[in-house]
Amino acid sequence: MATTQAEHPPAFTPEQLQSVRGTLMSPRRLKTEVLAGLVVALALIPEAIAFSIIAGVDPRIGLFASFTMAVTIAFVGGRPAMISAATGAIALVIAPLVKSHGVDYFIAAVILAGIFQIILGLSGVAKLMRFIPRSVMVGFVNALAILIFMSQVPELLGVPWLVYPLVALGLAIVFGLPKLTKAVPAPLVAIIVLTLITVFAAVAVPTVGDKGELPNSLPTLFIPNVPFSLETLQIIFPFSLAMAFVGLLESLMTAKLVDDVTDTRSHKTREAWGQGVANIVTGFTGGMGGCAMIGQTMINVKASGARTRISTFLAGVFLLILVVALGGIVSVIPMAALVAVMIFVSVATFDWHSIHPRTLKMMPKSETAVMVATVIGTVATHNLAIGVGVGVMVAMVLFARRVAHLVTVERTVTTVGGHETATYVVDGELFFASSNDLYTQFEYALDPNHVVIDMHASHLWDASTIAALDAITEKYHHHGTDVKIIGLNQASTAMRERLGGKLGAGH
Repeated sequence: MATTQAEHPPAFTPEQLQSVRGTLMSPRRLKTEVLAGLVVALALIPEAIAFSIIAGVDPRIGLFASFTMAVTIAFVGGRPAMISAATGAIALVIAPLVKSHGVDYFIAAVILAGIFQIILGLSGVAKLMRFIPRSVMVGFVNALAILIFMSQVPELLGVPWLVYPLVALGLAIVFGLPKLTKAVPAPLVAIIVLTLITVFAAVAVPTVGDKGELPNSLPTLFIPNVPFSLETLQIIFPFSLAMAFVGLLESLMTAKLVDDVTDTRSHKTREAWGQGVANIVTGFTGGMGGCAMIGQTMINVKASGARTRISTFLAGVFLLILVVALGGIVSVIPMAALVAVMIFVSVATFDWHSIHPRTLKMMPKSETAVMVATVIGTVATHNLAIGVGVGVMVAMVLFARRVAHLVTVERTVTTVGGHETATYVVDGELFFASSNDLYTQFEYALDPNHVVIDMHASHLWDASTIAALDAITEKYHHHGTDVKIIGLNQASTAMRERLGGKLGAGH
């Protein structure tokens, strides 16, 4: 019996699943977004409080930042379903300023960082993402998973023994429930079940309320009380610039990861300046600023199945409602429930395929080295920006070494009319790494009086190569040898005519 189209409606494309209008018209998809936003909001609360403590500010500043960041980025961001809020990386960058100059300078730095991010976004900084190798991206993801797991370890040390069976139950729910049903997010079920157990059984375990006092009022307009002067700019400038770069790097890397998970593309330039707008709004409401959060984003996208801006917006709204109106209920949620959820996120985030023996055997050693360097750099510093920077630098060095060995020089000697001529054919891309060895590839003392260097299979990329060619010709002239360089393409010829003989002697 043939099935009708009504019985098996066509599946939505990944792009259609990101439609806010389409989701609002679908009760099933809307329920997914609402529940995902609720789960993310619950997960944001203890982290926002913890990051506030790292930054040395009142917990309300971190909670208000998470609310304003999530709500604002839901409208102005370029990556649907990505969660932005107060983060540990931003807290680490800005903490010294709080200690030395106080909260007002701290908020001024957040606002200036937002301005920097808008400028960087509009100037095309997002396009630099194309220069981040895949191995760095894999290392970034794996390091994130490790840091998420490590951040939960303190919650498992020096606690009542009942915390451990509660965490085990939570893990059983988040890993096992999706195999039975996906009608409701497993993390939400784990939080509800463990909260009910601890409340009705009167179990004394650490709770969200133990992390800090929750606010009892809404955020209001905040104008930092700092002198509008060059001296103030000199104080906050380095912190704002560091915060802008760290925030953009984490956000753009997270956006790229969500692109892969959802099989969709995001507007990276819009995301870059959108982060700036969100930080400015956050600063003027007394928040500590932030950027994209990989853990909460993975809860939203991977664990809960959200795909639209609705979940991001509701995460912020639910967060405010929970901490202001329902603070008494939220404060009794056991930390064991949130620890179980975050451990699940770390396991789901880690790219296990990247460390499979078959993958390691197949993958070039240089790619694996870059991935490992990124992980080590990130985990050692607890700073994703530094880790990614280390990975990119290692990738550049290894690439330069590999390319440097791809240049070949072949020598032949021919005799025409009793005159010998040595011909060198240079094959490969010549730049600072490969051209440094080019000087040593010629038989200056053994060659006849006529030498031809054929460059038709090569290209000159930089001044280092021009200087190397000058050194080669100078060396031959020192031996009384006539040397002729032929075969340069148009771009290489133009560069040599412009720089040749003007870079100084030597090699």
